[in-house]
Amino acid sequence: MLLWFGAIAAAQEPTGSSGGQGSFRLELPVDEVVLTFHAADRQGLPVTDLKQSEVRLLDNGIAPRRIVAFDQFADRPLHVGILLDTSESMRRYLVVSKAVAGRFVSRDFRPRADQGFVMDFGYASEIAQPPTTDPALLARGIAGAPLGNMNALGGTALFAAIFRACYYEFGNSDPTAMGNVILLFSDGEDTAGQTTMAEAVKACQRSNTIIYAFRPRPGHRFSTGPKALAELTQKTGGRVFLSDDTGDEIESDLKTVESETRNQYRLVYSPAGLLHDGSFHRIELKLPDRVTEFKVRTGYYAPTQ
Repeated sequence: MLLWFGAIAAAQEPTGSSGGQGSFRLELPVDEVVLTFHAADRQGLPVTDLKQSEVRLLDNGIAPRRIVAFDQFADRPLHVGILLDTSESMRRYLVVSKAVAGRFVSRDFRPRADQGFVMDFGYASEIAQPPTTDPALLARGIAGAPLGNMNALGGTALFAAIFRACYYEFGNSDPTAMGNVILLFSDGEDTAGQTTMAEAVKACQRSNTIIYAFRPRPGHRFSTGPKALAELTQKTGGRVFLSDDTGDEIESDLKTVESETRNQYRLVYSPAGLLHDGSFHRIELKLPDRVTEFKVRTGYYAPTQ
């Protein structure tokens, strides 16, 4: 995950409906990049004692000009957005989505420490439960999101819903205080939005938000949803799970989400020779042999101004 660190030069609020009818423009001059990542050992347990000297970072194949900070977050509180796709394409799967989301709230959400909100979306989107530290209110918001509630015109504006969550709910969060996480329950099909995947990903970058997606098995082999969800999660440092897995598998998936989001490192650096040309910068993070796996986003887009 990445977050641009610096003063905002200009920002234009989204216009139009929450279903992606308007355009969005964010302009942030980049001085430093904030990279967060999770490291695990061979047993899948978090590695919590990494030193800065053990981590080698390459930005487009080049070492950073300067490392500004290196910090560890252990057992950190979470700011969680539960995004429920209630469009018609999820008719057969919404009950399962709600069950998995409810399981997370009852088992993994920590009252008074964590904060969460519920958004349901289709053609448009709405906040079904505003931010709260009360798991009972989150559970009520999940249970009360009806099928087709946001589908007066049909279709699904998936990327617009993600953008809206990051812009309004995570945009002013302090990434050093809480970890921003989206639990996305969707088949991954975006059929109605005017917001692109790139715009959604950039919003996640700027708000330092990870996406973990839970999807049903596709109904046909030509579905573009699995690929879209894979790209969203890879580019934000998350994963894709199957929402219709067995109970034990879902339990394991939720434990993975909790471990990876509550135990992280933050590395702040100044890129070498960064141009404001909108180009994609690929990140390579080389960790010591005692680390078997790490979760980190693949890169970021440079600003255009």
